Amino acid sequence: MGTWKKKNSYKNKVSYISVPAQIIKSVSSSSLTHNKSSKKNTTKFLFLLLRNPKLWAFCLLSLSVLGIVSRLGPCLSPSGPHQESQLQSSDSIAYTRSNSTHAEIPNADDRSLDMIPKPPVAVVEKNETFGGDSKLIITSKHVLGDENEFWKQPDGLGYKPCLDFSAAYRRESKRIVRERRKYLMVVVSGGMNQQKNQIVDAVVIARILGAVLVVPVLQVNLIWGDESEFSDIFDLERFKSVLADDVKIVSLLPANKIMTRPTEDGGMPFNASPQWIHSHYLKRFNRDGVLLLRRLDSRLSKDLPSDLQKLRCKAAFEALKFSPRVMELGKKLAERMRSKGPYIALHLRLEKDVWVRTGCLTGLSSKYDEIARLEGIKRPELLTAKSSMTPNERKLAGLCPLNAKEVTRLLRALGAPRDARIYWAGGEPLGGKEALRPLTSEFPHLYNKYDIALPHELKPFAKRASIMAAIDYIVCKESDVFMASHGGNMGRAIQGHRAYEGHKKLITPNKRQMLPYFLNTSMTETEFEKMMKKLHRQSLGQPEIRVSKAGRDVTKYPVPECMCNNQTTPTV
Repeated sequence: MGTWKKKNSYKNKVSYISVPAQIIKSVSSSSLTHNKSSKKNTTKFLFLLLRNPKLWAFCLLSLSVLGIVSRLGPCLSPSGPHQESQLQSSDSIAYTRSNSTHAEIPNADDRSLDMIPKPPVAVVEKNETFGGDSKLIITSKHVLGDENEFWKQPDGLGYKPCLDFSAAYRRESKRIVRERRKYLMVVVSGGMNQQKNQIVDAVVIARILGAVLVVPVLQVNLIWGDESEFSDIFDLERFKSVLADDVKIVSLLPANKIMTRPTEDGGMPFNASPQWIHSHYLKRFNRDGVLLLRRLDSRLSKDLPSDLQKLRCKAAFEALKFSPRVMELGKKLAERMRSKGPYIALHLRLEKDVWVRTGCLTGLSSKYDEIARLEGIKRPELLTAKSSMTPNERKLAGLCPLNAKEVTRLLRALGAPRDARIYWAGGEPLGGKEALRPLTSEFPHLYNKYDIALPHELKPFAKRASIMAAIDYIVCKESDVFMASHGGNMGRAIQGHRAYEGHKKLITPNKRQMLPYFLNTSMTETEFEKMMKKLHRQSLGQPEIRVSKAGRDVTKYPVPECMCNNQTTPTV
């Protein structure tokens, strides 16, 4: 038996239009019949050509014209060189005849998302976010007009990270990193993004007190039962080494301090200044040697001296990276999303507890509005919005999350192409599949981490909500365009991180100004789109100067304390 040799490598893969095998057979048989009859005709034609000089000249002219046309052909015809190859594998691809409405994620064995053909071809797509059948969809590599504009990144004005500490700060650092008498212990609580904020503030508080920081303890989350430790989520060794010149960090108390009962603080007030921290903790700290702090969320002032603001940025953006295995999986999922081109990431706040806490209507139906209302009556402590306002008043004040229908309409108005790949992060929406239907019907390529990860990749983190949130964070941060449907710790953190990494495009919904236009039924869709683009012209991730944002976190607005350009000098 002879062996088959592969004539072509599969390095440059193409996808093909599925056609019935009968068509291929008919095309092949007709071409063979034509070849037999054409041999005699060719002989006769050559004989006439040699005997007639005028005919010979006419043929040369015709060949020249055909040569020019063949060179222009790819520009004039939508079908390219792939047309022939697309007819080669009719038996290798199943011919799908389904009538569903969703798009397809690749099979579990191949989640690289890199198999979509670049020329315009018909492909079978299916959205498995909540299950669903197949549908034939036409995709194209060509993005025209507003769609090209949609992916355009904002002008970062040349701003780059700029963490130049003052001479006084550097002199003080030499003394602080030699400290061995005072140890600060902190317990951080809440979700992963709340924990990150508190860890960053713990670094700054340790610097203010001139203390050694013991690696923060992550309080067990009673809601999710997450028992992750610091090193499960974050890169501990990097955390220590990057901050080695600012604060000494140790994993455990030294042996001579283990038996020391720490002084536990009763609670730091909101917006505590460095002066307040000195006056309330330093004396006891010097006496007892160990201080334990809890409930740090939003306690430290957002307006600190320049060096401490830079330290905040250094801790948040440079030191506090995710652990290698979390980072590896997050980057892998981001690469799968981008394997077919740029992608959008959405942080959707559609969970039941979000609707309860905001006191807003879901935009789904009276059934789900009633579910949220009854939960609010049972747990009035969850309501964080102004209780005197009606749901409609909260909506028009910009205090409510955008629902899926509003997110969809805004994205379309801003020029998002229908074939855009969209990654969504967030908890289970109230209403489940129904809540996301406006998005999936308009943007069929909608995925979350469960769609694009292999089952065995997520299995180790099944009961680790903080790690799952970290994976979402990475994929959202790496996206080409990011938008959060409502404020929150994750949205703020990603906004600052994307700014610090070059002001990548970020849509900040101008809810207070745009929602009246959503309710205006007399506007044409063209007028609506123009108004949305006008309202968001300066809300696309451009540099924002924090000096005009008093009381705002520098990790959300890193300019000018943590970033500078050729026109500015570093703040010291």
